Order: sequence, then structure tokens, then C-alpha cells
Amino acid sequence: MIKNIFTSLYLIAGLLIFAGCGQSTTQSPIPDNVNGDSELVEEQANEEQNKVVKVEDADSIEQQNLPLSRMKVHYIDVGQADATLIEYNQGDEAFAVLIDTGDWSSTEVVSYLQAHNITDIDIVAITHPHADHIGQLDKIIRTFDVSEVWMNGETTNSQVFTSALAAIEDNNVDYYEPEVGDVFDIGPLEVAVLHPKSLSGDTNNNSIAIRLQYGEISFLFTGDSEEEAESEMLSSGANLKADILQVGHHGSKTSTTDSFLKAVQPDIAIYSASVDNQYGHPHIETINRLEKSGVLVYGTDIHGTVIVETDGKTFSVHTNNQGTIKHTPPEVETEVVPTPEPKNETQPVSIASCVNINSASEVEVQRIIHIGPARSQDLIQLRPYQSVDDLRKIKGIGPARITDILTQGIACTGG
Repeated sequence: MIKNIFTSLYLIAGLLIFAGCGQSTTQSPIPDNVNGDSELVEEQANEEQNKVVKVEDADSIEQQNLPLSRMKVHYIDVGQADATLIEYNQGDEAFAVLIDTGDWSSTEVVSYLQAHNITDIDIVAITHPHADHIGQLDKIIRTFDVSEVWMNGETTNSQVFTSALAAIEDNNVDYYEPEVGDVFDIGPLEVAVLHPKSLSGDTNNNSIAIRLQYGEISFLFTGDSEEEAESEMLSSGANLKADILQVGHHGSKTSTTDSFLKAVQPDIAIYSASVDNQYGHPHIETINRLEKSGVLVYGTDIHGTVIVETDGKTFSVHTNNQGTIKHTPPEVETEVVPTPEPKNETQPVSIASCVNINSASEVEVQRIIHIGPARSQDLIQLRPYQSVDDLRKIKGIGPARITDILTQGIACTGG
């Protein structure tokens, strides 16, 4: 009996010891073959994780490895104004960017976009709020699906500007003021902001300047920037090199300086101007500087709409009035495009003729009583005017002076 009790105690003690050993696995040495199995399991787990990551990234990697589609840059013939359409694809996704929107008194840009089956616009970049650059923005926003509008932050009291802001707000379009140093990737297109660092008192020199990079081909747009703005860009140390330059301020002699051209080193230069315009654009001084630099020049007044097409490696130029000229930078054949002798900045106008306050030059509007050099700039900036009475928008022009202007009888809004 006692023997059975001890036997039972021994059995119980043995079971307890065995159970305790089973729970304290961390104190037991792990055999080599178990270590090997653990490493194998970990390696297999890592492989599975990598497979998951690869599956998740497959679409983005495939997009990155896609060859660049052909991008078209349309320098639209909009007369004495500016508008440039950039369209391209990445896979099945289409992109459209518009730089400036033409003159307020026309619908040419809207018609052009419709003719090219544009329905959505990713970004409309307004270089500055003059009516020949911001002109059709309100119409474009109300006609197309615009995602975002860029402006430089400068404001005016013009009806065109007010209508543009109203269209932005009414259609819930995103608004952004880009800063120098900003770089954006819009699909495969890189957009770098070069100017302005801050706003000055000069609307032209406040123009947004941007550089586009598509593969190996680059484009530069400077709005109506003049020598002051160009000097600031040169001093900034930014990369200004571009294969295609949109000539600043419609080819005015106040832009496209020798030092700026030396930094940009373009193969092609394109300006936007109307035939026989009252400003004499492009000025012969600008054309001479471009010719001296060996740049091939195109102008909307001569060639109509100019389209640059590129696959990111080479580019070709198509015009309404010429054949196609192919270029492979930097070994590009340069030639001088015949340009008519520009007329003087001011045209002779008889004293009896109407001074159109919506289109006359800065010098011409000074023929109107009470409109001196300072007010002439305000008059141009505040365009358009529905009637001569609208000149009240100009600081210092009140009812009495409006009466004088009406009595003089040369100010008009047309004719």
C-alpha cells in the first residue's frame, strides 16, 4: 500500500517536472536544424512581402517606364495677345495646360480648344492680369472643366479681371499663386516657376515665368517680362536654358536682351503679335538680337498658329503658312525667317479720328484730354470699357473731367 502511494507520488512529480519543462522553451537550447527552418520561414515571408509590394507598385512603375507620348505645344494665333495650349498623354490619361487666354474682345481661344476636342484643362496659368493675357479666362472656365488657375497675385479693377475671379468662384476652380522655386510634375511634364519672387509696381515685370521640361526638350515662357524681370531671373541662378523660347512681350525691344538670350540659348523663338499692330511688334531690335544669336524665328503674324511637336528627344515645327521644319537639338540648322519691316511704335493719326480707349497705344490715348503718361498706363490696365463714361474707373477722372473728354469728342470705344 505504501509502495503504491510512493509510486503514485513519483509519477505525479515526474508529470509536473515534464509539464514545467514544456512551458519553459526559452531556457532550452534550439537545435541547429530548427534555426535553419526559422531562417527559411523568414526568407519566404520576405519574398511574399516583396511580391505584394511589386504588385501594388506595378501600375506606377509601368507608367514611369512608358515611352513619352508626343506632346504638342500650340502657340495660338490670337492677334495682339497671348495664348499657348500644351497637350500630351501618359498612357490612357490626357493632360492639357493653357498659358494665358488671349484678348478679352474675342472668343478665338475657346473656339480653338473646342476644335481640338479639349474638354478638360488641368491648369490655366495667367502670366499677368492684362486684358490681352487674361482676356478669355472667364469664358474658358464657363466652357471647359478647368481644375486649377494660377495667377501672380496682382489685382486690378478691370472688368476682365473681375469677371475672371467671379468665374473661378462660381465654378469652384482651385486657385494658386505659384512661387519661385516651385517645381511641379504634371504627368511626365516638369514645370518650374522662375519669376516673380515678389511683386513690383510694374505689371509686365510681374509676369509669371515658367520653364517646361519634357524628356530632353525644354520650353521657356516669360509673359510680358522686360529687361528688369529678365535681370532678376539671371541673378537668381535658375536654369534658363531652353530649346524653345516664347519671346517676351510680343517681341518688344524692351525684352529679350542679349544677356538673357545668352543664358537661354534657344534654337527656336516664337512671338505672338497681330499683323500691322499699332505697337510695331516685333521690334526690329529684337529680331536683330535673335538673328545674331542664330535663332530661328517664328511669329503668329507671319506664320499663323505655330505648333511645336516633340517626343521628348527631338522636335518639329508646324505652321499654317509653311511646311514642317524638323530639328534635332543641338545640331539644328538655323535660318532667318523673312520678317516685314516693323512700323514705328506710334502710327500717324489725324486729329479728327477716334482714339479707341480699348485698343489705342499708350502714346495715342494721351491725345485725350486729362490723360497723361501715368493715367495712360492706368487706362490700358483697366480695359475693357463699355463706354467713355467708364473712364471714371481711372484715379483722378471724375464727372467734370468726363464732361471735358466727351466735349473734346475724340475718345471712343470703337470705330
